[in-house]
Amino acid sequence: MIPQPEQFPALHALTVLAFALHIGGGFVALIAGTIAIFASKGGPTHRRAGKLFFIAMLVMATFAIYLGIVVPDRVNIFIAAFATYLIATAWLTVRRKEGTIGLGERIGFLVALLLCAPFVILSIQLAAGLPPLFKSTVPLEGPVLIAIYGFTSVLLVAVLSDAKVLVTGGISGAPRIARHLWRSCVGLTLAAGSAFTNGFARLLPGHYHVPLAFFLPQFVPLVLLIFWMIRVRFTDRFAKSPVTTPG
Repeated sequence: MIPQPEQFPALHALTVLAFALHIGGGFVALIAGTIAIFASKGGPTHRRAGKLFFIAMLVMATFAIYLGIVVPDRVNIFIAAFATYLIATAWLTVRRKEGTIGLGERIGFLVALLLCAPFVILSIQLAAGLPPLFKSTVPLEGPVLIAIYGFTSVLLVAVLSDAKVLVTGGISGAPRIARHLWRSCVGLTLAAGSAFTNGFARLLPGHYHVPLAFFLPQFVPLVLLIFWMIRVRFTDRFAKSPVTTPG
């Protein structure tokens, strides 16, 4: 619930502004991300759309964290932090010179570990039938349980990917582009999921519910990700990393 104006007028105004910037950033991110994912990789359209997507996602995630603290909502804080990590490391991958690493990669690895550890513990507890790490108002079963296992799997991949980059001293060629692609697409998936299942669904009449059709848009970036990952990994087009800085 938004803080009421008669209680904390300044906080209420700031929270309303945060909602507007969060929604606006998410809308721009969806448009820019869609353009970037369909545009020719490395071309001017892809670079401009990618830069706008990066900025819009950071705006959306930053104010989502603020709203998660004010409302409060721990789940939204985690998802926003995860989205920020994905987009920041995707951007850093194409900004960094091939075969090199810096402070950003080390920080990214630590963030991935911090995000991953509680979900690994929670997944093991749920799989073993033990009491969960934290209490939830939503039953940890069915689609929610699948989502938890999905988040855990993606976070484990992210941690292992970051560790590999640190051990090898950098990344280049097709693996570099693949790293940029999957992190950007998963970030776009989170934005689509937030928009359709948490945003647009609230505009429907009656009690809050999420129609099955509202889950479908977030799978579109994942399907396109499979297409691009196959093209990157199994063709020679991206062997020399044509995708550079998104700016």
